[in-house]
Amino acid sequence: MGDIAVVGIDCTFPGAAGVRAYWDLLVGGRAGIGPVPGQRWEARDFPAVGGSGGFIDDADVFDSDFFSITPREAAAMDPHQRLLLPCAWRALEDAGRAPGELAGSGTGVFVGVMGGEWGRLTMSDLAQVTPLLGSGSSAGMAANRISYHFDLTGPSLAVDTACSSSLVAVHLAANSLLAGECDTALAGGVNIVLSPSLGLVYGQLGLAAADGRCKPFSAEADGIGRSDGVGLVVLRRLEDALADGDRVYAVLRGSAVNQDGRSNGMIAPNRWSQERVLNAAYKRAGVSPAEVAFVEAHGTGTVLGDAIECAALGSVHGVPRETPCAIGSVKGNLGHTEAAAGIAGFIKTALALHHRIVPASLHAERENSRLRLGERGLRLLKSPARLPRGETVAGVSSFGMGGTNAHAVLASAPRTPRAVPVRARADAGAAGVFTVSADTPEALCRNLAAQADAIAALPKGGAAALCRSSNRVKTGLPHRFALTARDTGELVDGLRRAVALRTPAPGGLRHAADRPWGRPVVAFLFTGQGSEYPAMTAGLYRESPAYRRHFDAADEALAAHLGASVREAVLGGEEWGGRPELVQPALFAVGYALARTLTELGVTPAAVLGHSLGEYAAAVTAGVLPLGEAAALVARRARLTAALPPGGGMITAAAGPETLAPALAAEPEVVTAALNGPADTVLSGPLDALARVADELTGLGIRTRTPASPYGFHSALVAPVAAGLRTAPVDCAPAALPVASTRYGRMLRDEPMDADYWADQTEAPVLFDAALGALVRDIAPTHLVEIGPQPQLTRIAARAGSLGGAELLHPAPGPEGTGRDLAETVAALYRCGLDPDWEQLYAPEHRVSEPLVPYVFSSAQRYWDRPPASVGPPVERRSEAAPRPEAAAGRVVSRETESDGAGGDDPVLVAVVEAVTEVGGYPTERVVREARFHEDLGFDSVMIMQLKNRVEARLPRVGEVSVQQMLPALRSVGSLAEFLDGVIMARSA
Repeated sequence: MGDIAVVGIDCTFPGAAGVRAYWDLLVGGRAGIGPVPGQRWEARDFPAVGGSGGFIDDADVFDSDFFSITPREAAAMDPHQRLLLPCAWRALEDAGRAPGELAGSGTGVFVGVMGGEWGRLTMSDLAQVTPLLGSGSSAGMAANRISYHFDLTGPSLAVDTACSSSLVAVHLAANSLLAGECDTALAGGVNIVLSPSLGLVYGQLGLAAADGRCKPFSAEADGIGRSDGVGLVVLRRLEDALADGDRVYAVLRGSAVNQDGRSNGMIAPNRWSQERVLNAAYKRAGVSPAEVAFVEAHGTGTVLGDAIECAALGSVHGVPRETPCAIGSVKGNLGHTEAAAGIAGFIKTALALHHRIVPASLHAERENSRLRLGERGLRLLKSPARLPRGETVAGVSSFGMGGTNAHAVLASAPRTPRAVPVRARADAGAAGVFTVSADTPEALCRNLAAQADAIAALPKGGAAALCRSSNRVKTGLPHRFALTARDTGELVDGLRRAVALRTPAPGGLRHAADRPWGRPVVAFLFTGQGSEYPAMTAGLYRESPAYRRHFDAADEALAAHLGASVREAVLGGEEWGGRPELVQPALFAVGYALARTLTELGVTPAAVLGHSLGEYAAAVTAGVLPLGEAAALVARRARLTAALPPGGGMITAAAGPETLAPALAAEPEVVTAALNGPADTVLSGPLDALARVADELTGLGIRTRTPASPYGFHSALVAPVAAGLRTAPVDCAPAALPVASTRYGRMLRDEPMDADYWADQTEAPVLFDAALGALVRDIAPTHLVEIGPQPQLTRIAARAGSLGGAELLHPAPGPEGTGRDLAETVAALYRCGLDPDWEQLYAPEHRVSEPLVPYVFSSAQRYWDRPPASVGPPVERRSEAAPRPEAAAGRVVSRETESDGAGGDDPVLVAVVEAVTEVGGYPTERVVREARFHEDLGFDSVMIMQLKNRVEARLPRVGEVSVQQMLPALRSVGSLAEFLDGVIMARSA
């Protein structure tokens, strides 16, 4: 059998809500046994069952809104299904996956669940049967419910082999993975003790423990104590998990399932079958019994069951070996979780291998001497056992009451080369973006607080690996939060500030600006000459592997034409600003590397604009020029510029062309080099003529400034450069995305960016303001990202009022810029709806999985829509969360009916709201005009049909409307009301 990796775990057991709590319970030697909750049954009415057991706290809590399930459907759902949904979500998060990313994948779901008690309890009154009860009460739909809500299309099946159900589910999941039916599988089981009925059976069979506690292999063992439990593991083929860098808790080496056949009783255990399933599992796993260090036994604590199991274990493991095979059973801690018993033992074993310590078996102080464990080569774990270095092999057994037996063989995870834990490193201050997402503003605040508390408890250190893990796991829900941080202290402070900001004062409104309603529309603005400075982007080059890689690629492409390294000149920190043969290639390299880094991070521009020299990198980004061609062009332009004679220069003037026209008329050699805004013009020409123009403009009260430019760019003084560019052919392609041309002052049409374009572009004025205006009009960007070593164009555009409401971002904002600024740029776009490729933000040493607190669901909604079991006559009892009973037809509403409910004065809207409330079980205030039927209210096709019938009953003037006619109007409550209003008006005409 091939190896299967356990990469994710979630569970809730009595006294242990979550994986960490479960492990703490085990290593602390505690039990989760307590009195029977009154919600289940009155213990005094069933003395034969006893008053204790293992019960999950708040088993009635379910965040139905999160899973888009109506209150009425949630109340009809089997609690087994309600427990499985959040467990599956948390297990996938623990596996380092954002659950939403698996939507549409062939992920398999295998769930062990026994009986159908909820169906018997809720479907016995035939007059109250509904479609929601039909789907909600079926144990067979336990796995299907997960597949449906997570949109998983792989194998999906519920397994009922009684007490071995969940371990059989794991066995089937592993085989499905090995057969290639799925690449990821959720496997496990669930059990809720809904009534004392099975406890009565155990009592009549003499199998029930008087105190509700299982005492496996103990001299005090007197039977079974029943318990709740839910647990799921995420399984992948080991080679896939290792290739993707998944954390591996343990490895499933092999498993086997068999049946007792015709033995000495339908529900009696069979020693020989147990021996056979153990040997079959070890054969499939390729191990010998002597290699098995410990076995998590079935261990129910019944006299007959323990005796038969120990005889089988001894027969298989009682072979010559250095130390006896250790045994124990988690049922001492939890009780018998029945359908979840196998997964409880499986998870315990996986955690033991992961932490390299096997917890003691409870109630082992007085070992049952009749079991003759020592003679059989076995030892009961009376204290925790530390595992030695190297691989450890363990077994897990689970036996069904009907004779279906399962055994799984687990081994410790393979040792893989791992970097030094990032938080412990001295140089771990790389910037990352910590992300949290949730389904509502309240949930976002709740989960921010949970993350803050959990990270505060960690050792202080770098935050990058934590941030990267959050990007992989915590990014799939509509309300988004992103925070840039370098260390855990800064991260915790930022999270707590965010919680405070989002926590309203009494009577105040909650912060609700965290949900983007679309994706950002991004335009790149490429800076031209004049933005350079020594060691530009050195901080970003040092901290961002992606930027470093792309800058080096540009440097290599340029070096083939320059005969020198731009990288060495830029990063050396020397003063080189007056050397155009280096300045222009360096600026191109920066622009190219920044743009490539952002696009690699998933920031795809909707359009590009380049200012003068910046158009070369813009053309590469738009797919017009390949890197090598652009590098050759830039190098040629730089050499030609360096050969120009001195004597030219530039000035800026805070005025428009009309105001400047008289001064320029007197100096014909001075021309307009750039129109950056309505009152922002750059002039170019001979230095002496520029000086005279500057004096005249100053006298007129017009501000001027002389930039550090040794040449009169975009004038006749650079005609030799233009001529040199025109002679060499250019390998260009049509633009793959819109280009706002500063040569033409408009969006580029079919004009090629060929040699003539680049020649003209060098000599002609830069029409930046017009080009940006065209870009804003045509593209309507939400964000303008400046691509250059420091802000220049965004300031010009802001000064000119040319932004069109776009937000300005700069990943390299000047000499102090570092990787943090790049991270903040990506964070800002994520907050506005971008789904980045986060992996490219982090260095390889930070690409390790760090465990994060799982999603914290709302506990505000409770569903337990049935009275507790009783020996007396049934008493009607409905939870507050259950839908209120209403007449099927409801009251009739016409256009003349006065409104007295939601919808104000619109009786049609009132009727729709009341129908939605009745079908979905929502409180009226939840059903607002904007509420969407599928996304917000969780309506499915069955509910839509019920809604149609109720609306027709309330609005007789509508007549009969088919679902097909209604479909286009089912966008929201308000759109349906408008459609029905139109139908009434049309039929009244």
